[in-house]
Amino acid sequence: MSRSSPQPTPTSTPIRAATPGPRPRRALALAGGGPLGAIYEIGTLAALAESLEGLDLNEMDIYVGVSAGGLIAAGLANGMTPAAICRMFIDSESAEHPFDPAMLLKPALPEYARRLAQAPRLVWESLRDYAADPLRKGFFASLERVARVLPAGLFDNRGLDEMMRRLFDAPGRSNDFRALRHRLYLIATDLDSGAAVAFGSAGHDQVPISTAVQASAALPGLYPPVPIDGRWYVDGALTKTLHASVALKEGAQLVICINPLVPYNAPRAAELGHHHERQLVNGGLPVVLAQTFRTIIHSRLQVGIAKYEHEYKDADVLLFEPSPDDDDMFFTNMFSYAGRQWLSEHAYHRTREELLRRRDELAPRLARHGIRLREDLLRDPDRSLRRALGGLKRRRAGAMGHTALQLSDTLDELARALSRLRAASTEPARPLA
Repeated sequence: MSRSSPQPTPTSTPIRAATPGPRPRRALALAGGGPLGAIYEIGTLAALAESLEGLDLNEMDIYVGVSAGGLIAAGLANGMTPAAICRMFIDSESAEHPFDPAMLLKPALPEYARRLAQAPRLVWESLRDYAADPLRKGFFASLERVARVLPAGLFDNRGLDEMMRRLFDAPGRSNDFRALRHRLYLIATDLDSGAAVAFGSAGHDQVPISTAVQASAALPGLYPPVPIDGRWYVDGALTKTLHASVALKEGAQLVICINPLVPYNAPRAAELGHHHERQLVNGGLPVVLAQTFRTIIHSRLQVGIAKYEHEYKDADVLLFEPSPDDDDMFFTNMFSYAGRQWLSEHAYHRTREELLRRRDELAPRLARHGIRLREDLLRDPDRSLRRALGGLKRRRAGAMGHTALQLSDTLDELARALSRLRAASTEPARPLA
């Protein structure tokens, strides 16, 4: 449920009594939102994992990811802890495969070359078409086919596939849907049919996970469609925002959903003193397009959530998303290391506040799935994202004992030291004073 919507009272939803038997199936559905959305999801997931006792984000039965959310879902399904994912996106210095948002802004040179190679033929065909009947066909109308020279995307996101391949080549991980312990579905849109395709489902599970992530994140206009088995795929958010229905149809009885993008309410933010700008048009085309895209996908999300509640009455669908007056979520610079750190910490604290505010609604719904809301942790003013990730790490290492935890910490420090050493070795020599 959205933060902006009035929260239901504890009696507004019938509470089913817990029944003995196998644990109800749990699912995690993550929407897209680019690097900004992924970083917000990391902070939100850390808050949920820390505050929900009995929930292990690496042991969900089903994972559903769209666009940037697909990258996070694929990591979790592959056994990567929230701490490891946080290092990859935010604390890049110590990550084995650091994520650099700049890699998504490399010009799509192969696409440019392929299109330009067609230019002479297209111009010749257009002129020939005009010359054949100049009285009936206007000159500029005949040149319409020349528009095919325009690239299908401005930037190249193949680096995302390459990074994920290296990431999942590590021991204990896999780039094969069929080798995972839990079900993973990555949603993309078939460009020629407009249909949503769940990679990881029967008939679509032979595709490498890394390629499916790339296809799911190929936002039209920014990135060229991704070819897979003779078909072309683009961003999965074109058809639905969350695709939580994929998990519900698989029998999930608890679906935790995170949507990082909501339309920004500038007047409300200004009233609260969060931001001084009331008119987004002053931000130019990028801000206008961002607000338009957010508004479209969020209105569609609200329709979907209402539909889930009607069609899957025996399932609990819990939605977490930013407040519409959250200017940090709208204006943070993803190319700033400090900005990424700030946003992840911000998402962590905002999610903790939401959990505490919604405790009367959430506690009984979570309890019937064997999950307890830790109000004592939520009321602790000294909690932080780094502390939460450390606590989650210790919780997972608890079964192996203190020695394993010390070894894990030592390996983390070694990774940081090696990263610093590699960085130093690549720096150009400085002239002597």
